[in-house]
Amino acid sequence: MIAVLTGGTGGAKLIEGLVAEIDPAELAIICNTGDDCEFYGLNISPDIDTITYTLGGLSDSTKGWGIRGDTFAVLEQLKRLGNDGWFNLGDKDLATHITRTDLLRQGHALSAVTARIAHALGIRATILPMSDQRVETRVTTPLGEISFQEFFVKQRWSLDVSAIRYAGVEQSRPAAGVLETIHNARAIVICPSNPITSIGPILAVPGIRNALRSTGTPIIGVSPLIGSTAVSGPAHKLLQAVGLEPSTLGVAVCYRDFLKLLFIADDDQHLSRQIEALGVGVRTTDIRMPSVPDKRRLALEILSLIR
Repeated sequence: MIAVLTGGTGGAKLIEGLVAEIDPAELAIICNTGDDCEFYGLNISPDIDTITYTLGGLSDSTKGWGIRGDTFAVLEQLKRLGNDGWFNLGDKDLATHITRTDLLRQGHALSAVTARIAHALGIRATILPMSDQRVETRVTTPLGEISFQEFFVKQRWSLDVSAIRYAGVEQSRPAAGVLETIHNARAIVICPSNPITSIGPILAVPGIRNALRSTGTPIIGVSPLIGSTAVSGPAHKLLQAVGLEPSTLGVAVCYRDFLKLLFIADDDQHLSRQIEALGVGVRTTDIRMPSVPDKRRLALEILSLIR
């Protein structure tokens, strides 16, 4: 089995490429849940849902989130009734959140709920939340400390950031199957997801980073940055907020204690020696994935190293 650590859309793109090249049953995906939130009384797991919809063939590749062809009649009616509607939830998407919330209230763990939804959608890959306990990424801005969703969606990551923390992470534990997946995998892939708010929360769960350090399994990463800018999202901005260089070199510093090799953009080849000085190997290639052929090409490059 190949283990994958992922957050949002960049990770979903690479995972789409991987499942096109190998049996999906050989893939175990450990997802960030630091973005999880509650809206309208519903438990929402954005990163888990993005991966679930991608593997289920339902994702809206144009928007990068939600279900393809979804409608928003419920959201529009909620707005009409005076509710705040800045967090977009489609009608079919709501069915996922209603199901999750109902099962959680019945006492089922998030990992069991995630597996149940994946099974219902015919997904053969294993999807694991990083933890069954609630962990929330909090961002300090000029408006005060706000949730990551408020920063990312409501404020469209326009605010300055001075600090980031993962509330509740000290009391969390890896979800069932997470450590076993890391120890038993024949390879581990760190997706091109935000290293601070997508992969960072996973690594902060007690026991996960140590498991990555101690495993003899090769660990391969893909940078989410080209130059000083993220391929998508605010990864560069958040790296700078925690005192790291907003570049692929900053990404390598985040993972230097366990990463064996990092795929970086051809444009960043000049950083190779500095990254290698950290003890991390480098492979330069085109890391952009605007199309399905690009996703499969990059996935094949990674798989060729694993094989």
